[in-house]
Amino acid sequence: MSNNKIIILGGATASGKSSLALKWAKEQGGEIINADSMQIYRELDILTACPNTDELNAVPHHLYRYLKGDDPCSAERWRDLARGVIDDVHCRGRVPIIVGGTGLYLKALVNGLSKVPEIDPVIRKQVRAEVNEFGAEASHNKLLKIDPEMASRLAPNDSQRIARALEVVLSTGRSLAAWQQEPEFGGLADEEFQIEKFVIERDRADLYARCDLRFKKMIEEGQAIEEVKRLLLLGYDANLPVMKSLGVPQLIDFIAGKSTREQAVTLAQTATRQFAKRQMTWFRNQFSDWEKHNL
Repeated sequence: MSNNKIIILGGATASGKSSLALKWAKEQGGEIINADSMQIYRELDILTACPNTDELNAVPHHLYRYLKGDDPCSAERWRDLARGVIDDVHCRGRVPIIVGGTGLYLKALVNGLSKVPEIDPVIRKQVRAEVNEFGAEASHNKLLKIDPEMASRLAPNDSQRIARALEVVLSTGRSLAAWQQEPEFGGLADEEFQIEKFVIERDRADLYARCDLRFKKMIEEGQAIEEVKRLLLLGYDANLPVMKSLGVPQLIDFIAGKSTREQAVTLAQTATRQFAKRQMTWFRNQFSDWEKHNL
């Protein structure tokens, strides 16, 4: 067996990635590495469809439930964590199988990232404090004045990316958009690895039905709502990525009495289908040369 083989499996939410990765890991002596930006957090097992205990025990899994929800993970940070795990897995003579739906993570791993200089910690702290105090929309308006190009790319409620764009332009004097045009480096493609890249493809109607059914089961089994209640007890900032995970905002509204359970489920299912559609578009556009695996 080649000691530099890497398998990468991407696809939309509810497409069946985890089950297929587990099957391949058993067949090929593999270990699974998470590339899902929500499954990396330890507070959400149910709503992120994290592998269950039996699956986690069947073969080694890495970078699942790895960080606390108030410790945001960037694509660069995940890429560096994943590279370390890949080396460890190869040292054991096994095959790393990277699986997830976060396209930016997979792109960072394979192609690398443009290097943005270190951000002045004083500016970073100030920007984050202002975003928290005045809100995403006001911060987006500020970004619009000093970096209209990045502002045009970001939704007015995307507080994390708005904060990132602001801290970059204020710290470096240059738009994040300009930095992103710099040559990418640090990717697997720059090294001597045997990389097999796959994207799961499902019929869209089938995928949407799977999204709806999975969320319905999460609610009916009674654990998803309890999971969000436990998350709320931690007092995390509402702008953290973990607080915006699929289903979380809708269930928070239900718990607060702002909607019925049926309304929360319907809204969460809609949000999940929309997210799956965006993922499919990303993989089709960004990874058009990856091998398609139909399920």
